[in-house]
Amino acid sequence: MDITLAALAGRWTPLVLREFLRRGQATYSELSAALPALSDKVLSDRLAQLTGAGVIERHRTPGWPPRVRYTLTPQGRALEPVVRSMWEWGTTQRQESHGQSPDPSDTF
Repeated sequence: MDITLAALAGRWTPLVLREFLRRGQATYSELSAALPALSDKVLSDRLAQLTGAGVIERHRTPGWPPRVRYTLTPQGRALEPVVRSMWEWGTTQRQESHGQSPDPSDTF
């Protein structure tokens, strides 16, 4: 459990991972647009953390300007049930605390 929590540690990390689970791969600018509340520093830190944990890989394409694409690894894909469970639990808690019924548009 400690290893899983270390890979997902930090505010925003599960949401960054969720974007990779949705897309499979992304550029920094795609992630920045999808998660506008994140500062550049936090997004950079989370990408480095997920890369270090083996959840995503960084691929640099030579040329000018250099292009970097991040891809989800099989190890990262294996975290999908964990992140999905976190999403579902949080959605249920929000609905119960606000007396709401399930919203079909509120999907992972």
